[in-house]
Amino acid sequence: MANASRIGGSVARGDPRAEGPGLEELSKSLAPVNDGACDHLSGLQLPSITLLSTAGRAVDLAGISGWLVIYCYPMTRRPGQTLPEGWEQILGAAGCTPQSCSFRDHFYELQTLNTQLFGISTQTNEDQLEVVERLHLPFELLSDTSFKFAQGLRLPMAEVHGMRLIKRVTLIARDGQVVKYFYPVSQPDKNIDDVLSWLRKGSHTALACISDVKRN
Repeated sequence: MANASRIGGSVARGDPRAEGPGLEELSKSLAPVNDGACDHLSGLQLPSITLLSTAGRAVDLAGISGWLVIYCYPMTRRPGQTLPEGWEQILGAAGCTPQSCSFRDHFYELQTLNTQLFGISTQTNEDQLEVVERLHLPFELLSDTSFKFAQGLRLPMAEVHGMRLIKRVTLIARDGQVVKYFYPVSQPDKNIDDVLSWLRKGSHTALACISDVKRN
């Protein structure tokens, strides 16, 4: 395994380890299958780990009360960077930028549902800050360069060109407990529609799901 200090870090312009042109096309052609890698998630408590956010603060997701959406994604590219070799073979790899933009465009709908939103990747805080500024994201991204959050939930991972990346999975939690997950995510830009649809089922249905999780 490559040195963890290089994983998710800044990549020079033209380096083949970052996403590049054709991202949307790759996303459309990608057909993830459910390999069961997230079957254990329902009912788990979020790990109590502090992660550096793009707002410059330390965030412990386990301590957040109420509804919480966490979309975990592999990586986003800087303009001019090219796609890593084999990127299209990674489950749900392509489509990070369209997914972030779709969550941005529906951010205030999540707020009306009293739901907080964060994105997580293993990239550095510096790389994530570039994304937030370029895409004008109104929510925070969290940097899991130590992989402690991913390992705490046993999230599916992939390695490409020495980078250890989280495969795409979106979590819905309430009071620090995972009550719903979306995996695989075959259309990243449509993931927000599934999230909103689930949340809009109403608190009674959602709380019933939580009760079922606790009983099981």
